[in-house]
Amino acid sequence: MNLEYTWRWFGPNDPITLDTIKQTGATGIVSSLHHKKPGEVWSVEEINTHKKMIEANGLKWSVVESIPVHEDIKKQSDRWKEWIENYKESIENLASCNIKTVCYNFMPVLDWTRTDLEFPLGDGTTGLRFDQIAFIAFELYLLERNKTGNNYSKKQIEEAHTYFESLDDQQKKQLTNNIIAGLPGGHEEYGLDDFKATLQEYQSIDENLLRKHLAHFLKEIVPVAEFNKVKLCIHPDDPPYTILGLPRILSTEKDVKWLLSTIDSFYNGLTFCTGSFGVRADNDLPGIVKRFGERIHFLHLRSVQRESDGSFYEADHLGGSSRVAEVMHSLLSTFKSSNRIIPVRPDHGHKMMDDLNKKSNPGYSYIGRLDGLAKLKGLEKGIQFSLKAD
Repeated sequence: MNLEYTWRWFGPNDPITLDTIKQTGATGIVSSLHHKKPGEVWSVEEINTHKKMIEANGLKWSVVESIPVHEDIKKQSDRWKEWIENYKESIENLASCNIKTVCYNFMPVLDWTRTDLEFPLGDGTTGLRFDQIAFIAFELYLLERNKTGNNYSKKQIEEAHTYFESLDDQQKKQLTNNIIAGLPGGHEEYGLDDFKATLQEYQSIDENLLRKHLAHFLKEIVPVAEFNKVKLCIHPDDPPYTILGLPRILSTEKDVKWLLSTIDSFYNGLTFCTGSFGVRADNDLPGIVKRFGERIHFLHLRSVQRESDGSFYEADHLGGSSRVAEVMHSLLSTFKSSNRIIPVRPDHGHKMMDDLNKKSNPGYSYIGRLDGLAKLKGLEKGIQFSLKAD
């Protein structure tokens, strides 16, 4: 088993440039054609232009993250069949350019969600946080979703109301923007009214129906991936539970088992994100690696610190609740004799040192991820040494 250390790059507009990424020790780039709208075909010409920019800096485009799945596909509405055909063509075009790993997600409306993008962590650094009470306040008093039909307790609703009353207009706007204006990797930016309308479109879609739509999508695209030897790897839900009444279908080990058995192909795989799965205490992360590791094609290694009310924040890469060291040990020991190469990237990072005064995409500061990369590489070396000694 070999790990290929990679780095998320958001294209020419990323404030972190390829020449500085090369200095981190990462050899692979995780990137996307961010100018393309969901559903559009990725042409060979556009793919090669992006690839050549990366290779000109001595790096390799290792993983596509992501080809976004159009909302019509998730709902099976309007032009969804056309978008699936376009998706197939993009996979074929990537394969022709020798790019063979594609990460994607099937989360409705929102990609990943946080309420605070610069949460103070007590040591002078900041990180991302999902505050359950702040989110409830957004849902009930800014989005004005009906209080009936949710699973919030009376105490949570009261705390959310108190929190909401403490916010001034600017703070309310900031909270709204944090949640719905689009985080890195997202492909839609909503205004509040548009967001409400989009949520309405999912009123008749529950988890069972969304699973059927995902299964149909996979039945269409996995044969194309198999033929072209492109490894598809779905990213889990973030956060891994229902929000805003939207169905979530890849949050637990049970969900992973369903996914991999529904289309039993090596090319129907998983992006194993320790941060997303780690939000749930009932997820046995090292165990998932042992049981499903053959189908893990991409690793996002980060940790979250769970809180008792369902809130969480991004912890140090080797701290928090996500058991990253155990996950690494499980991976390296389970596949000790394997020749597989799995791309891994330090996911998210604290803002620290000089980055506190620099512009960066939320969660994607330079020094914070460099810190994570160094720790993960050291962790791997130590575990590899101990396994050889055994």
